[in-house]
Amino acid sequence: MTALLPRFARIAAFALSVLPFTSGLGQADGLPDLGGREIAVLTENAYPPLQFMDSTGKAVGWEYDAVAEIAKRLNAKVTYQNSSWDAMIPAIAAGEYDFAMNGITIRDDRKDKVDFSDPYMRSEMVMLVRADETRFSDAKGFAADTNLLMAAQPGTTPFYVGVYEVLDGDEANPRIKKFETFGAGVAALRTGDVDLVLTDSTAAEGYVSTSNGTLKIVGEKLGTEDFGFIFPKGSDLVAPVNAAIASMKADGTMAALDKKWLLDYKMGQ
Repeated sequence: MTALLPRFARIAAFALSVLPFTSGLGQADGLPDLGGREIAVLTENAYPPLQFMDSTGKAVGWEYDAVAEIAKRLNAKVTYQNSSWDAMIPAIAAGEYDFAMNGITIRDDRKDKVDFSDPYMRSEMVMLVRADETRFSDAKGFAADTNLLMAAQPGTTPFYVGVYEVLDGDEANPRIKKFETFGAGVAALRTGDVDLVLTDSTAAEGYVSTSNGTLKIVGEKLGTEDFGFIFPKGSDLVAPVNAAIASMKADGTMAALDKKWLLDYKMGQ
């Protein structure tokens, strides 16, 4: 692996304190007890409503609540650090952190680098455009107009869907403008530098709801994706986290988080 230090130099702690989540009732029955183990979690804080900075500057979201609950059930403590997407998988693969949460699609081509948890959420890929967009209304219409440009983060599911399902299968297609962060791509969409951002429905609906009518979703869904946490290969945390995820699905906690963040929460509040 080349340029390792510069890559990881982009990973900066955002000064969140260690957060203990041990329950007053003790660690959940039947789940592994990690004995107060400290777990370092990597995230991007750019993917509402999964993880983002709210209007007060606090890091919040579905994944923060889910990881807090997982840590409580397993008797663990969590610290968070911030990373760009392109540095995240290499950092986890190198064992620099214990796991990452970032709405990461479970893909076979990533499994030789990292281990995945069981899926904790399923989402659908959609097309995010400016509200005044009239030149196309679906993937076929976008592909047919060679003047139209798409924003994408290299190595992400939206990038590959854009390449292989919307355009011509050429990963070097100049119609795909590459950005380091998802937020930068959306900013380029707002300013007219690109015409389309592909993303999962969860993030798209979050951006539309806070756009003051400047963004919209068009076209049909472009498939589904399952999200999972990623771990260094062979991590002993995968099985305990999977057990906690299963227990949260079984007792309705996951459904409650979906309601809180995907239905009830209003971005910008």
